[in-house]
Amino acid sequence: MSLSYIGSELELFSNAINWKAYVARQIGRFVSGRVLDVGAGIGSNISYLSGPSVTEWVALEPDAALAARIAGEVAKGELPNSCRVINGTVDTLASTEQFDTILYMDVIEHIADDAVELQRAADHLAPRGRLVVLAPAHQFLFSPFDAAIGHYRRYTAGSLRRAGPRDCRVEFCRMLDSVGFFASLANRILLRSAQPSLAQIGFWDRVMVPLSRVADPASGFTFGKSVAVVWSRGN
Repeated sequence: MSLSYIGSELELFSNAINWKAYVARQIGRFVSGRVLDVGAGIGSNISYLSGPSVTEWVALEPDAALAARIAGEVAKGELPNSCRVINGTVDTLASTEQFDTILYMDVIEHIADDAVELQRAADHLAPRGRLVVLAPAHQFLFSPFDAAIGHYRRYTAGSLRRAGPRDCRVEFCRMLDSVGFFASLANRILLRSAQPSLAQIGFWDRVMVPLSRVADPASGFTFGKSVAVVWSRGN
């Protein structure tokens, strides 16, 4: 199954190295074993999350051109050789396929029926496997940018938890990027831009994300423009 991704932000956000490193610091300990990266895009999260505890990384990408790009970078040695690419969706997987970690990194907001999708994903979790989701927060921040890249919604911590699979328990839930929240609010109210500029991404990543790394713990991770939830499956 091959679909065409309508967004154009993947290249821009691949430059957000501080943000990706910060997210990896928060959720990296939950990523191990055989990993399924759903909606892998251009593979920009792989190098941040594919640590020594990862035995295989399966990049699942419905856009054929993006999937081919990841495969090309693996072939050139720019991504780990433990990475393989599948052009498709969760429905493409054989029913017997199981993974220790399944990732949805800024992906679930692009899927109309999020609860059904996450349940389908959880059906591919190995015993004690983990489902890791990062998504944009707060529906009132929904902007022309969200609409332009195919977002259906934004989340609160509660709404994302409720969308999770019924047979898994929440192990981790945090709001992230409390300082960046104000940049998103400004875009929603003042700029109303359908695409941030490279300069805006650079300022957010270089200035706001380091401040959030200090402010988020101070707020108890209860406030931010992104939300991360990890579910785990029992034996």
